[in-house]
Order: sequence, then C-alpha cells, then structure tokens
Amino acid sequence: MAKAKTVVDARPSIVVVTPVFEDAEASARLFQELGKEFGSDVYVVAVDDGSVKGPPQISSLKDAGIAGCIVRLRRNVGHQRAIAIGLGHVSEWIQPGQRVVVMDSDGEDLPESIPHLLKELENPNHDVVVASRKSRVETLRFKAFYFLYKRVFALMTGRSVSFGNFMAMKSHAVTRLVAMQELSIHLAAAVLVSKLRTFLCPLDRGPRYAGRSKMNFVGLVLHGFKGLMVFAEDVLVRVGIFSAIVGLLAIGGAAMAIVLKLIGFSTPGWFSTALGLLLLIFLQTGALALMTLMLTGVVRGGTVTTQVAYHHFIDEIIETDGA
Repeated sequence: MAKAKTVVDARPSIVVVTPVFEDAEASARLFQELGKEFGSDVYVVAVDDGSVKGPPQISSLKDAGIAGCIVRLRRNVGHQRAIAIGLGHVSEWIQPGQRVVVMDSDGEDLPESIPHLLKELENPNHDVVVASRKSRVETLRFKAFYFLYKRVFALMTGRSVSFGNFMAMKSHAVTRLVAMQELSIHLAAAVLVSKLRTFLCPLDRGPRYAGRSKMNFVGLVLHGFKGLMVFAEDVLVRVGIFSAIVGLLAIGGAAMAIVLKLIGFSTPGWFSTALGLLLLIFLQTGALALMTLMLTGVVRGGTVTTQVAYHHFIDEIIETDGA
C-alpha cells in the first residue's frame, strides 16, 4: 500500500483526518476553507467511506491548493471506523512535530476553530484537545436525547462525555490510539479510556455547508450505545451490583411472603401473586447481568482496526502529487 510521501517530505505541521460519505459538495467546501486558513501548512487525509453517488475527488483538494490524499474504502464501515482507518494510515508516517486534527467534513466543525485547539495543544500537559460545544443548531428531540444520553452514560460508566469527533492531538497520542481496539467503535470513548491527558476547549458548532445529515435518530442511538460498549466492563460491574441488590431484595420479599403465609396473614391469591412477581424480578435481574457479561465478551473479542488491520479495508489511496 502506497504511503503519503508528500507528508514525509514537506512535513506540514497540521494533518487533518476527515471521513466523507456521499458528501462531495460539502467536503469540497471544507477543503477550500482549510486552504484559505492554512495554505501549504495542512495535509488532508479524506477517508471515502464507501461512497457511491457522491465520492470526494482528488481534484477538490487540488482546486483548494492544498496537499492531501483520498483514502477510498472497499465498503461503508461507518464514520467511527473510517476515522480509525484514517488515523491508522497517518500513524505510519507522522513525525513528532506534526499535529493531527480529526473533524467532520460537513462544515459543522469549523476550520477557523482549529487554531484554538492547536493553541491549547501547545501545553506540555495536554495530549489531546477536544471541542466541547458551546452552542448547537439542533432539533429539540436531539437535544433532549443528548441530555438523557449524557446522564445515562455518566450513571453506567462513572465518566462524563461532552465532546465528539472534533479534536486535535499530538503524534504520540495518534500512535497510542491506533493500538486500541476501542478506537473503531467510538472515538470519544476511546480517548477517555486511553488515559491520555485531555483538555476540553469550548467552541461553537457551525451550519452544514451543503446537503442533509446522513445520521438519523436510530443512528444516533446506536452511536450512543457504542460509547457504552467501550466501557463494557465498567457497565458490567454497575449492572452486576444493581442486579445483586434487586435480587437480594426479591429474595427477602419472597421470604417475608412465605412467613406471612405460614402465620396466616395472607389473603387468598395474594401469596402466589406476590411470590410469582418476586421470582420474575429475580430472574430478570439475573438475565440482565448475564446479557451484560455476554456483551463484554463480544466487545473484547471484536474486530480490531489497528495500523496493521486497517489495510484490509482500503481499496486505493490517491494523492495530490500523483503518487
């Protein structure tokens, strides 16, 4: 597989990784904005996530006057795994002085916000700087779901997540992340579990350049569940504790029902109904704990998109210099 020789030779200080799926118009606009903002100091790795109708073109990068490459995937793998593949590609040639920015290609992550991330990244105590949204142009349903998701996530994992894909990181952070199997599941959760020193930078969210979002409500729910999957072991412990408490209460309630039946304080039909409900609660909590345990095993045994495995997803790499 060809490597990005342009980056190694020219060594621009900023490498932008962006997933693109059927969004050629918006991505072309992003390339233009990146060219205006950074010129020759940026190299773009656009990961074409199996687009059929509107794949990004290398001419869009050339027209914007910036160097970069289009990494075309064999099939659609989802934007999280597409980002993981892009970072895996970058990890093979990135230099210590370079900084990597991950952003969406639709314009909601503003190129003019990148300098704010890079400024905070200059701090020697920061490995990754993530964008925490100050304002969102979203529907009421999305805002309500996102509020609920953050509360459930904190309850189930003991951690707070308030950022998405838009972030900047140092070269050693890229090397660390691509070695983690969690990266292809959920980028933000992988950053949290990586133990890298992370700083939140409040930034505004911009409007889309063109078209409509490909992410529907079901996709957002699935994305939220994937974040929980990264912390499956933490979720297992908390679900196990909850199930044990409920199970003990059910056993205690059943014992009390039996005692009341023996001493004659139960009305006709009450004992069998109460005992049946308590037994059902006990079995359901046990099933919940078992399902969580199985989920943990599935996550730990899942497909890994590392800097070795990512090659299997790539169809071709097209660079602006023709390599």
